[in-house]
Order: sequence, then C-alpha cells, then structure tokens
Amino acid sequence: MKEESMFFYFFFKKGAFMKKESKFQADLIKEIKELLPGSYILKNDPLYIQGIPDLLILYKNRWALLECKRSAKEKQQPNQKYYIEKFGKMSFASFIYPENKKEVLRELQRAFGVGGNTCVSKR
Repeated sequence: MKEESMFFYFFFKKGAFMKKESKFQADLIKEIKELLPGSYILKNDPLYIQGIPDLLILYKNRWALLECKRSAKEKQQPNQKYYIEKFGKMSFASFIYPENKKEVLRELQRAFGVGGNTCVSKR
C-alpha cells in the first residue's frame, strides 16, 4: 500500500477525519484539567494489567477511570468492559470517545459534585 493510501486508510473513515486515539487522549486530558482545576490525571500502563482503563483521574477525595477510544465503533480489548463495570460500581468509570465525550464529562462532573458546563472557553 502506498504511503499516501495508508494515510487515508488510517485517518479517514466514510469521508470524515478521525483523530488518533493518542491525540484524542491528549486533548481530553487538557479539557479535564480545565473542567476540574487541581485534578491529577495519570496515564495507566497498558502492559501492567491488561484491560485497565487508560486514565485515572484524582480530584479532591474522589477518583474516576476513563478508557479512551477514537470512535464509538472502536473494538474493545479483552477485560476492558469488565474493569469499567467493576470500577464503575466503586466510583466512576466509563468508555469515552468523541461521540459521547460531552455526556461522559457531564456525568464525571456530577460524580465529582462539580457543577457547570462541559464547554471549555477558548480564551
């Protein structure tokens, strides 16, 4: 496959641009830090425990886990659903992707007892 063809294969789907998961995750971390000032966001090592969600969010006396996907159609890895359900019963855990990002961030704010809008100002 030519380099140009590979670019379109990996980054375009049905004519729409899809962010790489790493770019989506980096942008999401910045957005969460603005929504939850003073929070700590740690990236989990996927090789340590297979299926553990990508991000651990610590805010005041609360915590949450998020598993980032670049789209709602992205395949789940073994054990990911198990850990999201398990940790969701303990605190807050969710899959997050561009299609559900606003909803998940709103739920995260509710779980942390923080009000406000999920829109981040572009100052």
